[in-house]
Amino acid sequence: PRPRIPDRPARKPLPRAETASRSRRRVPPRGQYPEAAAAAASSSSCGCHRAEYGALMAMEGYRGFLALLVSALLVGFLSVIFTLIWVLHYREGLGWDGTALEFNWHPVLIVTGFVFIQGIAIIVYRLPWTWKCSKLLMKSIHAGLNTVAAILAIISLVAVFDFHNARKIPNMYSLHSWVGLAAVILYMLQLLLGFFVFLLPWAPLSLRALLMPIHVYSGLLIFGTVIATVLMGVTEKLIFALQSPAYSTLPPEGVFTNTFGLLVLVFGALIFWIVTRPQWKRPKEPNSVLLHPNGGAPEGAEGTMAVNFGNMDKSDSELNSEAAARKRNFALDEAGQRSTM
Repeated sequence: PRPRIPDRPARKPLPRAETASRSRRRVPPRGQYPEAAAAAASSSSCGCHRAEYGALMAMEGYRGFLALLVSALLVGFLSVIFTLIWVLHYREGLGWDGTALEFNWHPVLIVTGFVFIQGIAIIVYRLPWTWKCSKLLMKSIHAGLNTVAAILAIISLVAVFDFHNARKIPNMYSLHSWVGLAAVILYMLQLLLGFFVFLLPWAPLSLRALLMPIHVYSGLLIFGTVIATVLMGVTEKLIFALQSPAYSTLPPEGVFTNTFGLLVLVFGALIFWIVTRPQWKRPKEPNSVLLHPNGGAPEGAEGTMAVNFGNMDKSDSELNSEAAARKRNFALDEAGQRSTM
């Protein structure tokens, strides 16, 4: 006869509190029960209720994105360095006395603010490690970078007009000046539109959904116009400044500045490629709720409602539990924003 297997000792039941904590840590598979997944992620102790969601939403082609991002940052930084070398080594330095030294601030500030910082502001939503942060925080960073770029662009225009007036040089006669001033004006309008419509909580979601494609298109149009204006300005400056030896003889300054122009062009191309890839777009957040300061409607991804009103037959207990979960999410979101800042 087969030997008798002794009975296993019965397991002691877990305490009720420990059982509840284990059930809260269970995360359903991706694509199933999105509300439960969001609630489980919200109970994370990292201080940001979207951390687990950002980890699950793995970016497609992350290595390619990272390579292009590093290349864009490197080329943009080199463009700024080349501008400084040009004005400090070939153009006698910087100053604010109405001479050519004051004019030299114009290319430095334009390339630093209107090209490099604006390019970073355009792709800031594409950074996957910021997807766990709230949309309001990313909007504030985007607006802050664009504001810095606008301030630098205005100072550069003041330097140009001051230099022209001191030297009795006519203003606004070249194509470079026309296109450049138009780009600055459009940029200011774009900044004001984004501030009052997308950053402040006053505009309705329908208006934001209507203006978002225009906002995105005009931003890329202005950035491309700035790149073209920089190339026109560099060529115009070299034609006026290089007389002996002439620009046509390819002197060292001409070759160096042409290389600088190519760096600006490559930086713009990299930014355009990164921002136009749909697989690198910031994902829409499931059931994300960010209350307006005035107590208005919740704000989620642009053009979509953050709360699903399809299931109207929920019981009162479910509604109360959802409201409590949203309050916890909002408190954790504030802690995550402070941690990210």
